[in-house]
Amino acid sequence: MLRKLGVSRSRLQPDNGRIAPRIETNPAMTTLLTTHDVAHIVAAHGLPELHRRLVDYLEADFRRWPEFDKTARTAAHSPVGVIELMPVADDTEYSFKFVNGHPGNTKHGLSTVMAFGALADVDTGLPTVLSELTITTAIRTAATSVMAAKQLARKNSKTMALIGNGAQSEFQAIAFHHLLGIEEVRLFDVDAAASDKLAANLTRTVPKLRVVRAGSTGEAVRGADIVTTATADKANAIIVDADMLEPGMHFNAIGGDCPGKTELAAGVLERATVYVEFEPQSRIEGELQQMPAEFTVTELWRVLTGDAQGRTSDDEITVFDSVGFALEDYSALRLLRDCAKELGLGRDIDLVPRMSDPKDLFGHLMGLNALRRAA
Repeated sequence: MLRKLGVSRSRLQPDNGRIAPRIETNPAMTTLLTTHDVAHIVAAHGLPELHRRLVDYLEADFRRWPEFDKTARTAAHSPVGVIELMPVADDTEYSFKFVNGHPGNTKHGLSTVMAFGALADVDTGLPTVLSELTITTAIRTAATSVMAAKQLARKNSKTMALIGNGAQSEFQAIAFHHLLGIEEVRLFDVDAAASDKLAANLTRTVPKLRVVRAGSTGEAVRGADIVTTATADKANAIIVDADMLEPGMHFNAIGGDCPGKTELAAGVLERATVYVEFEPQSRIEGELQQMPAEFTVTELWRVLTGDAQGRTSDDEITVFDSVGFALEDYSALRLLRDCAKELGLGRDIDLVPRMSDPKDLFGHLMGLNALRRAA
């Protein structure tokens, strides 16, 4: 939606013979949402309520899946990480996310994952929202996991194993506790400091959630209703093997998200019913990259629309092979925009020129230079 903003008409007085530049009146403004704006939104609503609202947005968008122009994300790989561009559009709005994945970034004081994104008006191409998406990606990943687990996990699930205790882990634990009734979370990470961090954060912010430290993946997984894997290493790892499976488990596999990076043994997938976001992307990046082309999976949107079944029994083993898809970021950007409007957040910026004569880009530039000289 184009944002109509009034701009006052004024002119600078001539100074030393310089021509007064024109003050533009074209309402081509973009709303900038920063990390501080997102923090304000979380503080205003609370993380559980924000997760709940985002699940609603996600479900609404996934149910109209056929309306979107979809493509697998474009990735630029290097020996130390990946940078990706994730676009999606319907007939009204275009959305994209720029995101990286560099497991070694913490050595440089940087997050493993950093992201920003935008919404644009399809009819004009005008970018309407430019937003941080690093914090938001963690929020939307947890909300997407909950959306899937509502359909795929056993309804009486109470215990979750959380393997990989990095930046995503608190968001996953909090969302599953408040939205799905998880009462106990078992933590394991090869980096004990990561588990220390997670346990301290959860104990302080979610006192009703029972936090248990496990000595191994096998110990954490044993008897768990839901197993979330969220490791960061860019490798074909086997975090969970088939001999760890028990009837009725649901696996929320979110760490394997690029070629050459997996967390579940192929035997886990062979014994499970597997669900994905966008199959062409998951075949390249997800746990699914281990499997032959004829291996059958179901896209999650079909379950949400009633076109396919979710869990069919309490003994069935299910896997949500989640690599993250652009539609989830579109949903998150929509929610951020709505929350920012409700709370009066965001700052209007001149991301594109605001020209009184849209055919005179050169004249506009000269006017900006005159403004700069007069300042």
